[in-house]
This record gives sequence, structure tokens and C-alpha cells, in this order.
Amino acid sequence: MTATHTRPAHPARQEWATGLTVFAAVMLFLVGLLDLLRGIMAIAEDDVFVTTPHYVFEFDLTSWGWIHLVLGVIAVIVSIGLLRTATWARVTGVAIAGLVIIANFLSLPYYPLWSVVMIALSGFIVWALCVVERGNLSDLSGERTPPRDV
Repeated sequence: MTATHTRPAHPARQEWATGLTVFAAVMLFLVGLLDLLRGIMAIAEDDVFVTTPHYVFEFDLTSWGWIHLVLGVIAVIVSIGLLRTATWARVTGVAIAGLVIIANFLSLPYYPLWSVVMIALSGFIVWALCVVERGNLSDLSGERTPPRDV
């Protein structure tokens, strides 16, 4: 006879992993929403933005607006997938947060303080999504996601 040994789930670890995923989902939703609003402001050519002459990565303000608008919409959609603890959402969330970091770095002269805040928030999102092991995730409904054999 063979016995199958299963490891007991550590409730504290599971709650920590779920909490980090929820943190990342909420922060990605906020970053996406704020990026969406920033994109709308830039497309409308609002007077909030600073104009910097002779900037290496100089784009038209409307171009930056569309870039931020698209990143914001995708970030909001991915954050909904993160709340359902989908693996595709974790991978895409890291990629979108990385793109938000790059976009805010490149548009730093247009809105400096806000770009630094968005870079920091996106860095926390990347950290929260990368630190959690896949087997420790549990759905917000309380069901545990089974680990996959690779």
C-alpha cells in the first residue's frame, strides 16, 4: 500500500499571500485609474503639465496621453483578474506595472512629482506580485488554488 502524504496548509502563510495579492490588485486598480485620468488630462492638453524644451524622449503631450490612457485601461482590467487570483493576471500585472514605471520615467519632466509617486506605487505592485509563491494563493471566496506540477 502506498500512502499519499499531503502537507498541511499554513493558514498564516496563506493569509499573507492572499493579502499581498489583494494589495497588489487594489494598488494596480488605483494606478490604472490614476493613469487613465492622467491620460485624459494629457489628451485634453491640460495646463497642469510642465513643458520641457530639449528633452531626449520628447513626445507630443497627446501621445503621452494615449500611452497613459491605454496602460491605465489595461491595468484596471488586470487588477480585476488579480482579485480572482488568475496566473495570467499576475504575469500581466508585473508586465503592466513595469511598463507604467517606464512610461512614468520617460514622462518625468512633464509631471515630475506625480511620476515619482506612480513609479514607487508600481514598484510595490511588482514586489507584491513577485514575492508570493503560486501554491500559497487562495481565492477570495476561500477556496485554495491547487499547486500545479511543472
